[in-house]
Amino acid sequence: MTALWLVPFELHDPPGLLPWLGHRLEPTFRVQARVLEGPLDVAACLDKRRGQYDTRALLTRLLELPEQGLILGVTSADLFLSIFTFVIGEACLGGRAAVVSTYRLHEERYGLPPDPDRMRDRLVKEAVHELGHCHGLVHCGDSRCVMHASSAAEDVDLKGYELCSTCHRSVANARGRG
Repeated sequence: MTALWLVPFELHDPPGLLPWLGHRLEPTFRVQARVLEGPLDVAACLDKRRGQYDTRALLTRLLELPEQGLILGVTSADLFLSIFTFVIGEACLGGRAAVVSTYRLHEERYGLPPDPDRMRDRLVKEAVHELGHCHGLVHCGDSRCVMHASSAAEDVDLKGYELCSTCHRSVANARGRG
């Protein structure tokens, strides 16, 4: 069984979030989730002028880790990609590293009361989405599929947790070739 390493950095969400997330991700991708203990130095990935972390630099840093298997960086920090003001996550298409942020998944960010359950639901969907990219999946036209593109937290709420049948078949076929 492939390992999925959950790598925290600048993570200020409740303790226990990563083991919980790992448990939710294991059946979708048939992986064994493990949390990487110890600090990950991502200081060079911070764009001080923007106050955000560059996802491309973060992915490069995650790929430098010696652990084998998939790697998912999880943070509470705000992320950006040079062509976007912000992103919720990013992945190496067909690769082994992805990163997701809870920063824009919290209701408080939008002046609403805290809703930890909604934030966790959003996090699972975004983690599955980014790991789907690692499995070679691109954005899906099915608005219920977790691989449907999301540019805001409200978009995440509209889609499901699961891969549609077409995306599921693509992952299964890729697994059979691997």
